[in-house]
Amino acid sequence: MKLLIVEDERKAAEYLRKGLTEEGYVVEVAHDGVDGLHKASVNTYDLLILDGQLPGIDGLAMLSAIRQGSDVPILMLTARARVEDRVRGLQAGADDYLTKPYAFSELVARVQVLLRRRGGPRGPEDALYRVAELEVDPIRRKVTRAGQRIDLTPKEFGLLTLLVRRQGEVLSRTEIAEQVWDMNFDSETNVVEVAIRRLRVKIDQPFERPLLHTVRGMGYVIEDRPA
Repeated sequence: MKLLIVEDERKAAEYLRKGLTEEGYVVEVAHDGVDGLHKASVNTYDLLILDGQLPGIDGLAMLSAIRQGSDVPILMLTARARVEDRVRGLQAGADDYLTKPYAFSELVARVQVLLRRRGGPRGPEDALYRVAELEVDPIRRKVTRAGQRIDLTPKEFGLLTLLVRRQGEVLSRTEIAEQVWDMNFDSETNVVEVAIRRLRVKIDQPFERPLLHTVRGMGYVIEDRPA
């Protein structure tokens, strides 16, 4: 799941980015309404977290502009506690409202609810990614293989979701590092290899045939290969 945070307070934005990344989401950040509106216009996101007071274009104006062409779920953040302010945001097209200061756990819960609602109308089958008997539900954050529940860390879940979304496509270490860890690739870092090894232990080793494969010199791919 890919999220966009539009927040002008840099410490608050970094706090959210770090926390949501650790929850397994791919997160991008904009620090003003102009940049946020541009990112929302040219990229595809599963959810936006939008501060109500922004430089350049304020939150309500940005919300109204986005709603002219997109139904992406939007969670508004605001320091204003007045009911009138929340009503204005909801009437402008926000899906939910959270008043500062807030508990991070509550924000995560609201994000999950909004993503679940978005997945609902498409039908439960469309929300699942399948490779052979492996099933990944990115909305409910659930992984099973042959009916057995597999428990993953947030980073392992993010890695697996990236791979199954693009099953059959070889992903390089550089792209995986950028997408899952939001980092520029460092050849001295073995974080990708370590994560791949741990993921194999959980999704492949207990079962008859592997689904996660190494393509030497190129990267990694998930696919159902014939025995």
